[in-house]
Amino acid sequence: MDKYLSYCFLYDDPEDLRCDFEIATDELASMIGLLRSLIKDENLRSDLTRLNELMYHINPSLRTKVAVSAEELDWVAGKVTEMQAEVRESFDRTAPSHGKTPRFVVPQGCTAAAYSHIIRNKCKSLVRLLYRHKEQGNSVRDILFDFINIYSGYFYTLALKLNQDEGVGEIEFKSRVYT
Repeated sequence: MDKYLSYCFLYDDPEDLRCDFEIATDELASMIGLLRSLIKDENLRSDLTRLNELMYHINPSLRTKVAVSAEELDWVAGKVTEMQAEVRESFDRTAPSHGKTPRFVVPQGCTAAAYSHIIRNKCKSLVRLLYRHKEQGNSVRDILFDFINIYSGYFYTLALKLNQDEGVGEIEFKSRVYT
């Protein structure tokens, strides 16, 4: 069996979530790479390459050490802020706010935006996995939670930008439960 082993930690104790984290970050990096292949804008492609590299630096963080910095986190947060400003006017026009709850859109649109929503959702799953690892009594640095959460925000905002660039309007999701 070891002769064909694709990853040396696959048979770790099932309760040990480190391998699951590494597989999930590898999956996210692969998805970011696929999304990048759908993007024409060279600045966005460059940003996605950097985000991809950062995801691979995050990958061994539970097993070894955290190799991402506060400056890199600030860079991602800055990109989110830039994109939010870029999409704010068209977002406000196509998905006006109703009530005091944060707005959310139906995850759809052009192919790249829909894929960006999938990545956003996978980031939330990764935060949940990190939390479960921490609740098992393991140490998890706050910067990892911050990074993965800001990645979710980045890919949400990127989806809005990609739809805006393609002329696709957003549809605000109005929950029947959360008001």
